[in-house]
Amino acid sequence: MAVMVQALVPVFVLILLGHLFRRWGFPGGDFWPRAERFTYYVLFPAMLVFKLGQARLPPSAYADIALLIGVMLLAMTVALVAAQCVWRWSGPVFSSVYQGAIRFNSYVGLAAGGMLLGDDGLSLTAIAVAVMVPLLNLLCILMFSLTAGRDRIQLSRVLWAIVTNPLIVGSLLGVVWSYFQIGFHPLLAGILQPLSNLALPMGLMTVGAGLELAALRGATAPFLVASALKLIGFPLIAAGLAALLGVEGLLVQVVVLLAALPTATSAYILARQLGGDAPLMAGIISGQTLLAMLTIPLMLSLLW
Repeated sequence: MAVMVQALVPVFVLILLGHLFRRWGFPGGDFWPRAERFTYYVLFPAMLVFKLGQARLPPSAYADIALLIGVMLLAMTVALVAAQCVWRWSGPVFSSVYQGAIRFNSYVGLAAGGMLLGDDGLSLTAIAVAVMVPLLNLLCILMFSLTAGRDRIQLSRVLWAIVTNPLIVGSLLGVVWSYFQIGFHPLLAGILQPLSNLALPMGLMTVGAGLELAALRGATAPFLVASALKLIGFPLIAAGLAALLGVEGLLVQVVVLLAALPTATSAYILARQLGGDAPLMAGIISGQTLLAMLTIPLMLSLLW
């Protein structure tokens, strides 16, 4: 576990640095929102293309990833519906609990996957992210339409947002690049590699800059349930399903890592736009990011 903690410490130190820099007003202006957009639209897609384009994964790996992730998300949805039958939250509260317990922060996942599992682990993590992101978006939109009281959700806009998601586009382009073994010309590699190297530290600091610790005041049962299910329950479900399906090796490590991650910062935007409980969502995001500093090493040491 000591080796694992040592590998994860840089991830969380960079998150904390981003939070401190934003609180200190450094470097000033609207730097951090712009840095987040630059990371999302430029740095991470470049990294995904470059890393995945060099990967040599067997075709069976893609089918295994899709099957395991699909079953994981279905099992977690069932668990959350069961929790709702017990607590009977309002629609907006439940939609935020649902997002908080099933979504994941892809920046933290890709950084941790690369640091803990090397380039092969990063490649598998990127493919898993490309599979999970569209499925999670569709599930969350469906849950909003069923519970949060918004009747007119435009499916075409949701699908367009998924298709144009930079992380999905970068992952798919990288997979195609790898499949046809195109390779990278030294000039192209000379552009993509520095952008790729910058992606993870900048992405982690923007995660920290987005934390709203004031939202944690008066943490309630929905926050505690969402966090317990996400940070402890989901990795246990992922490991159990992997064993049941006979999946082993690096893929198990990747899906357990993704399941153990804190929820995505983008969940707040969705909650605000579609009628969820946005203040609760902000508290879940910030609280889980802090708690994950303890729970991720614990769950990985138990389940890897």
